[in-house]
Amino acid sequence: MKSCRKFAAGLLLLTAALPVVASAHPPIAAEAAAANFEQDRADILAMAGNYRVSFNMQESTRWDPDYEVLEPKRSGGNEVVRVIEDTGRKIILQHMLVITGDDDKSFVIKHWRQDWEYEPAKILAYSDRNTWAWEDVPERMRTGRWSQTVYQVDDSPRYAGWGQFETQGGIRRWRSSWTWRPLARRDAVRNPVYDRYLSINRHQPSPDGWVHWQDNIKMGTKDGKLVPIVQEYVLNTYIKYDQYDVKAADDYWTATKDYWAAVRSEWDRVAATKGGIAIDEKADTGTVISGRLLEIADEIQENKLTSANAIAAAKKLIEANTRKL
Repeated sequence: MKSCRKFAAGLLLLTAALPVVASAHPPIAAEAAAANFEQDRADILAMAGNYRVSFNMQESTRWDPDYEVLEPKRSGGNEVVRVIEDTGRKIILQHMLVITGDDDKSFVIKHWRQDWEYEPAKILAYSDRNTWAWEDVPERMRTGRWSQTVYQVDDSPRYAGWGQFETQGGIRRWRSSWTWRPLARRDAVRNPVYDRYLSINRHQPSPDGWVHWQDNIKMGTKDGKLVPIVQEYVLNTYIKYDQYDVKAADDYWTATKDYWAAVRSEWDRVAATKGGIAIDEKADTGTVISGRLLEIADEIQENKLTSANAIAAAKKLIEANTRKL
């Protein structure tokens, strides 16, 4: 189980200062924003549910003539998505993978988390190697828009962007701003010539669930400049499906939700008091404390630790391993 959690925990790595990129969309009128607010919320909330997920990744166009394009990669699994907070203008969705072993026993891997905030003034964006800093959303671009911040399995940040819901070609979708992102584990463990992505994300509902598109420019440093290496397209498809042990995910969350709420609050405190999040990461695990934070949650569920002692241990780990920006 620990090896599986270690596999899922690994999500990042990086290097070099990142330029700001502009949005292609104009400001939204207040009247249009108000008219669409409830539909926006409904589309976000509709991502909660029980799913069979397929992850499809394909490098396509190489921008560096010396780069050798990777073969397409396919994977998938069973994933439960739950609304764990909804205050109206902020919605938090927690993803949990449910894996069934050869012995037909199920276990849960706390997966990624997505926070949606309406008309945010700032976002916690990927900034540089091991660093996420506060970035202002342009004031004229806040009305009617939502930010999406994605967090790793230990609730440390991964990437953030802001954008709007729109309907084009009869399909409603949320499209992000250009967003800087660190390497995913699948790339980081290979020590590639690129070290980050410049991406646009799209989330859109479908009759069977929803899809998450990623349009990634894999960027690397050459002669002191960031340059494009290869284009990658990622399509993650969430199809409604519950023919697996959904209860295992809900039981895990019932046992550990107070612990994870405290962990989220501690990361928030650090981001507010230290100017963002700065923490060392490893290619195969994500943050250097990711594995231990997940193990602590397991120990709560196994009645080896009380929530109070677990929360105290987690806070100590986060404080000791983060730095001021």
